[in-house]
Amino acid sequence: MDKLIRAEDVALLQLQGMNAEDLAHSIKVAEKALEIARRNGAILDLVARGALFHDLGKTRTHEIEHGRVGAELGHKLGLPAAITAVMEKHIRGGLTAPEAKELGLPVKDYTLRLLEERIIIYADRLVDIITDPKDIVTAEREAEERFEEILRAYPRYGKNQITLERYLGYHAEIQGLVGGR
Repeated sequence: MDKLIRAEDVALLQLQGMNAEDLAHSIKVAEKALEIARRNGAILDLVARGALFHDLGKTRTHEIEHGRVGAELGHKLGLPAAITAVMEKHIRGGLTAPEAKELGLPVKDYTLRLLEERIIIYADRLVDIITDPKDIVTAEREAEERFEEILRAYPRYGKNQITLERYLGYHAEIQGLVGGR
Protein backbone atom coordinates (compact mmCIF):
# COMPACT_ATOMS: atom_id res chain seq x y z
CA MET A 1 0.00 0.00 0.00
CA ASP A 2 1.24 3.49 -0.89
CA LYS A 3 2.85 5.30 2.06
CA LEU A 4 0.52 8.31 1.58
CA ILE A 5 -2.51 6.14 2.33
CA ARG A 6 -2.83 6.56 6.09
CA ALA A 7 -3.39 3.47 8.20
CA GLU A 8 -5.66 5.51 10.49
CA ASP A 9 -7.86 6.45 7.52
CA VAL A 10 -8.16 2.80 6.49
CA ALA A 11 -9.03 1.94 10.11
CA LEU A 12 -11.68 4.69 10.13
CA LEU A 13 -13.32 3.20 7.03
CA GLN A 14 -13.32 -0.20 8.70
CA LEU A 15 -14.74 1.27 11.90
CA GLN A 16 -17.55 2.82 9.87
CA GLY A 17 -18.39 -0.65 8.56
CA MET A 18 -16.96 -0.57 5.05
CA ASN A 19 -16.99 -4.09 3.66
CA ALA A 20 -13.79 -5.75 2.40
CA GLU A 21 -14.68 -5.39 -1.29
CA ASP A 22 -15.45 -1.66 -1.06
CA LEU A 23 -12.34 -1.09 1.07
CA ALA A 24 -10.12 -2.90 -1.42
CA HIS A 25 -11.66 -0.79 -4.21
CA SER A 26 -11.08 2.44 -2.30
CA ILE A 27 -7.45 1.57 -1.59
CA LYS A 28 -6.90 0.65 -5.24
CA VAL A 29 -8.47 3.95 -6.36
CA ALA A 30 -6.21 5.86 -3.95
CA GLU A 31 -3.14 4.03 -5.27
CA LYS A 32 -4.08 4.64 -8.91
CA ALA A 33 -4.96 8.30 -8.24
CA LEU A 34 -1.61 8.83 -6.50
CA GLU A 35 0.22 7.21 -9.41
CA ILE A 36 -1.46 9.65 -11.79
CA ALA A 37 -1.05 12.65 -9.47
CA ARG A 38 2.67 12.05 -9.13
CA ARG A 39 2.96 12.41 -12.90
CA ASN A 40 1.43 15.90 -12.95
CA GLY A 41 2.18 17.71 -9.69
CA ALA A 42 -1.26 17.55 -8.06
CA ILE A 43 -1.70 17.89 -4.27
CA LEU A 44 -0.94 14.35 -3.14
CA ASP A 45 -2.57 14.43 0.31
CA LEU A 46 -5.89 15.61 -1.13
CA VAL A 47 -5.69 12.95 -3.84
CA ALA A 48 -4.83 10.17 -1.36
CA ARG A 49 -7.51 10.99 1.19
CA GLY A 50 -10.19 12.04 -1.30
CA ALA A 51 -9.75 8.82 -3.26
CA LEU A 52 -9.67 6.64 -0.16
CA PHE A 53 -12.85 8.18 1.29
CA HIS A 54 -14.76 8.69 -1.97
CA ASP A 55 -17.07 5.72 -1.31
CA LEU A 56 -17.54 6.21 2.45
CA GLY A 57 -21.28 6.50 1.82
CA LYS A 58 -21.32 2.87 0.72
CA THR A 59 -21.11 1.98 4.40
CA ARG A 60 -24.78 3.04 4.48
CA THR A 61 -26.06 2.57 0.90
CA HIS A 62 -24.88 1.46 -2.52
CA GLU A 63 -27.49 3.62 -4.25
CA ILE A 64 -26.74 6.79 -6.21
CA GLU A 65 -27.09 8.94 -3.08
CA HIS A 66 -24.02 7.27 -1.52
CA GLY A 67 -22.00 10.37 -2.46
CA ARG A 68 -24.25 12.70 -0.48
CA VAL A 69 -24.53 10.23 2.40
CA GLY A 70 -20.76 9.83 2.50
CA ALA A 71 -20.20 13.60 2.56
CA GLU A 72 -22.62 13.99 5.47
CA LEU A 73 -20.94 11.16 7.36
CA GLY A 74 -17.48 12.54 6.57
CA HIS A 75 -18.52 15.94 7.91
CA LYS A 76 -19.72 14.32 11.16
CA LEU A 77 -16.39 12.50 11.41
CA GLY A 78 -14.53 15.80 11.07
CA LEU A 79 -13.00 15.19 7.65
CA PRO A 80 -11.83 18.32 5.82
CA ALA A 81 -14.29 20.03 3.47
CA ALA A 82 -12.09 19.27 0.44
CA ILE A 83 -12.42 15.54 1.19
CA THR A 84 -16.18 15.60 1.80
CA ALA A 85 -16.56 17.59 -1.44
CA VAL A 86 -14.91 14.73 -3.35
CA MET A 87 -17.31 12.26 -1.76
CA GLU A 88 -20.37 14.35 -2.57
CA LYS A 89 -19.37 15.25 -6.13
CA HIS A 90 -17.91 11.99 -7.44
CA ILE A 91 -21.23 10.55 -8.63
CA ARG A 92 -21.09 10.23 -12.44
CA GLY A 93 -17.99 12.38 -12.49
CA GLY A 94 -19.55 15.62 -11.26
CA LEU A 95 -23.18 16.29 -12.07
CA THR A 96 -24.74 19.54 -13.17
CA ALA A 97 -27.78 20.79 -11.24
CA PRO A 98 -30.24 19.57 -13.94
CA GLU A 99 -28.63 16.10 -13.91
CA ALA A 100 -28.85 15.98 -10.10
CA LYS A 101 -32.54 16.87 -10.28
CA GLU A 102 -33.14 14.17 -12.88
CA LEU A 103 -31.45 11.59 -10.61
CA GLY A 104 -33.39 12.66 -7.51
CA LEU A 105 -30.39 14.19 -5.74
CA PRO A 106 -30.37 17.60 -4.04
CA VAL A 107 -30.38 20.15 -6.84
CA LYS A 108 -27.02 21.88 -6.99
CA ASP A 109 -23.88 21.98 -9.08
CA TYR A 110 -21.57 19.04 -8.38
CA THR A 111 -19.05 20.00 -11.07
CA LEU A 112 -15.46 18.94 -10.39
CA ARG A 113 -13.46 22.14 -10.24
CA LEU A 114 -10.13 20.91 -8.88
CA LEU A 115 -7.65 18.85 -10.87
CA GLU A 116 -7.32 16.57 -7.83
CA GLU A 117 -11.06 15.82 -7.94
CA ARG A 118 -10.86 14.94 -11.63
CA ILE A 119 -7.83 12.70 -11.05
CA ILE A 120 -9.74 10.80 -8.35
CA ILE A 121 -12.81 10.29 -10.54
CA TYR A 122 -10.63 9.25 -13.48
CA ALA A 123 -8.78 6.77 -11.24
CA ASP A 124 -12.11 5.43 -9.96
CA ARG A 125 -13.24 4.70 -13.52
CA LEU A 126 -9.85 3.13 -14.40
CA VAL A 127 -9.99 0.86 -11.36
CA ASP A 128 -13.50 -0.26 -12.28
CA ILE A 129 -12.20 -1.21 -15.72
CA ILE A 130 -9.01 -2.85 -14.38
CA THR A 131 -10.92 -4.96 -11.85
CA ASP A 132 -13.87 -5.82 -14.09
CA PRO A 133 -14.59 -9.55 -13.69
CA LYS A 134 -14.90 -9.89 -17.47
CA ASP A 135 -11.15 -9.12 -17.78
CA ILE A 136 -11.65 -6.25 -20.23
CA VAL A 137 -7.95 -5.43 -19.91
CA THR A 138 -4.97 -7.61 -19.10
CA ALA A 139 -2.73 -4.85 -17.72
CA GLU A 140 -3.37 -1.58 -15.89
CA ARG A 141 -1.68 0.48 -18.59
CA GLU A 142 -4.12 -0.89 -21.13
CA ALA A 143 -7.02 0.71 -19.24
CA GLU A 144 -5.56 4.16 -19.86
CA GLU A 145 -4.59 3.38 -23.45
CA ARG A 146 -8.03 1.99 -24.37
CA PHE A 147 -10.10 4.21 -22.05
CA GLU A 148 -12.22 5.86 -24.74
CA GLU A 149 -12.83 2.60 -26.60
CA ILE A 150 -13.84 0.79 -23.40
CA LEU A 151 -16.21 3.52 -22.23
CA ARG A 152 -17.92 3.57 -25.61
CA ALA A 153 -18.15 -0.26 -25.78
CA TYR A 154 -19.38 -0.83 -22.21
CA PRO A 155 -22.29 1.50 -21.33
CA ARG A 156 -22.01 0.71 -17.62
CA TYR A 157 -18.79 2.75 -17.61
CA GLY A 158 -19.99 5.68 -19.70
CA LYS A 159 -23.49 5.62 -18.15
CA ASN A 160 -25.11 8.07 -20.61
CA GLN A 161 -23.89 10.47 -23.30
CA ILE A 162 -23.38 13.42 -20.94
CA THR A 163 -21.44 11.35 -18.42
CA LEU A 164 -19.46 9.62 -21.16
CA GLU A 165 -18.36 12.97 -22.60
CA ARG A 166 -17.41 14.17 -19.12
CA TYR A 167 -15.22 11.10 -18.47
CA LEU A 168 -13.63 11.37 -21.91
CA GLY A 169 -12.84 15.01 -21.17
CA TYR A 170 -11.09 14.06 -17.92
CA HIS A 171 -9.15 11.38 -19.77
CA ALA A 172 -7.98 13.84 -22.43
CA GLU A 173 -7.09 16.49 -19.86
CA ILE A 174 -5.15 14.17 -17.57
CA GLN A 175 -3.39 12.30 -20.35
CA GLY A 176 -2.42 15.67 -21.81
CA LEU A 177 -0.92 16.71 -18.50
CA VAL A 178 1.03 13.51 -18.00
CA GLY A 179 2.12 13.13 -21.61
CA GLY A 180 0.19 9.95 -22.24
CA ARG A 181 2.56 8.01 -19.98
